[in-house]
Amino acid sequence: MPAVPRSTDHCAEAPSPHRIAVIAFDRMSPFHLSVPCIVFGEDGSESGVPAFELRVCAAEPGPLTTTAGFTIGTTHGLDALSDADVVIVPSWRDTTEPPPVALADALREAHARGAILVGLCLGAFVLADTGLLDGRPATTHWLAADTFAQRFPQVRFDPDVLYVDDGDVLTSAGTAAGLDCCLHLLRRLCGTSAANYVARRLVVPPHRQGNQAQFVQQPVAPQGRRDRLAELLDWVRAHLDAPHTLDSLAQRALMSRRTFTRQFRLTTGSTVSGWLLGERLARAQQLLETTDQTIDAIAQRAGFGSAASLRHHFVEAFNTTPSSWRREFRGA
Repeated sequence: MPAVPRSTDHCAEAPSPHRIAVIAFDRMSPFHLSVPCIVFGEDGSESGVPAFELRVCAAEPGPLTTTAGFTIGTTHGLDALSDADVVIVPSWRDTTEPPPVALADALREAHARGAILVGLCLGAFVLADTGLLDGRPATTHWLAADTFAQRFPQVRFDPDVLYVDDGDVLTSAGTAAGLDCCLHLLRRLCGTSAANYVARRLVVPPHRQGNQAQFVQQPVAPQGRRDRLAELLDWVRAHLDAPHTLDSLAQRALMSRRTFTRQFRLTTGSTVSGWLLGERLARAQQLLETTDQTIDAIAQRAGFGSAASLRHHFVEAFNTTPSSWRREFRGA
């Protein structure tokens, strides 16, 4: 799954705030609307999070009803998309209903001039209806997976992941995965520190890999075993520079290899190797953005062993080199 950035203008370099347009619509869930608004609309200036120009807009006139029984009003129409840097469709009301023609046209025009488009949850249906997902990877809520795959066979649909970043188009699974996707985009635009601050304020994990499974079962195991695994994950994060294997971690968790593998997958939604790689890449990103350490030193601290290994995994995950990442995010 393509995980992160292509080259975009980052907050530290932007001459003006990024303009974020969020599409509201009749019969929408207030939670879905609140997700991009709370990530990009809250004031985080005291912690160095750059301000965004957030616009909530709608294709429909007048008050919009919600599934919670109250109405909302918007101050912008679709003209707000004309100069937006990011356009977010936070969900959609019906998987069988195509978006209004005016909305579909506005999304195509925004994409054509270079805006990043984001379809959270059922918002992926709206983007797919425009044809902008044809031939591209995408995801949506697991409950709507069969419908999506049937309606849009030309999309490279992945029903199991939290979100997909394909550069100028992002899609996510439902509910909390929308937060993961927005925090990921914030990280892309403004760096690790900004995303971590917003995540801490929201009391959510600062980074979950997009390719983590949507549906993570809670392990049915004694409380002590769950505690051991949680403690192990914290310990590994503090010792990413050390070599780790499935067997060494299973031994440290006092579990058999088979039990550890099963519990790890059920708890994290990932394999041991996949989780480790994600944590090491995140550590490397943080060090690149916040320190002046050499690429060799960062490779060692993040657990890659060598600069060559770090570069290989970085390019594979992010389509850019560690040095380029540092230049983009630090304006060097």
